[in-house]
Amino acid sequence: MGRLLKTKKPKARGKLIVLDGTDGAGKTTQTNLLVENLRSQGYEVEIADFPKYGSKSAGPLEEYLVDGKYGQLNPRAASIFFAIDRFDGSYAVRQWLDEGKIVIANRYVTSNAGHQGGMIADKTERLKFFKWLSNLEYDIFGIPKPDLNLILHVPAKVAQKRAYQRDKKRDLYDSDLKHLENAERVYLEISQLFPNTRLVECAEGTEMLTPQEVHNQVWEYVRRIALKDFPPN
Repeated sequence: MGRLLKTKKPKARGKLIVLDGTDGAGKTTQTNLLVENLRSQGYEVEIADFPKYGSKSAGPLEEYLVDGKYGQLNPRAASIFFAIDRFDGSYAVRQWLDEGKIVIANRYVTSNAGHQGGMIADKTERLKFFKWLSNLEYDIFGIPKPDLNLILHVPAKVAQKRAYQRDKKRDLYDSDLKHLENAERVYLEISQLFPNTRLVECAEGTEMLTPQEVHNQVWEYVRRIALKDFPPN
């Protein structure tokens, strides 16, 4: 009797973890710390940064957000710019997930929800916007849904001060304190409303926690939720 050939077990789908929040929350630092920790545990990890500045898909978005070409767009119109850019990046994200990798997204759909939702004062209309946005990004464009959204929370005034201190070129949103305050409020809201979404506190009052203190919170959520029953390859 011939030898039985062992079939290679297909890799499980990877995990998509989102780090989001207003500018100045430390998303890039936390992304790097999380990637380093995951790789030290034996996981294959990729990073997806949004918006994809410099790419063709982000061209109109940069003209709007950085150059101010279109003035202040309504939330749905602005959301489409961001969604198209994410759609373009979703092909790489989906491939990585199919390869069983963990993908860390620096901003994702929650960014649209937080910043654009912050422009809608009426809660009923804002909830309608959230449903419209979910349909646009996940159903119409069909981008992958996250396994875990982590909202990095920093008070708006603290976040804006950090952005100024970094001497960063500020965009249409980050230079507007009122916008950041509205976005902060809505980010807190969606941390309670959106599936698989948790809040990570990055400050105590006006004092920032250390990057390691924030990472400890991030890692605890990742370990308990995203990595549950998902060992390294």
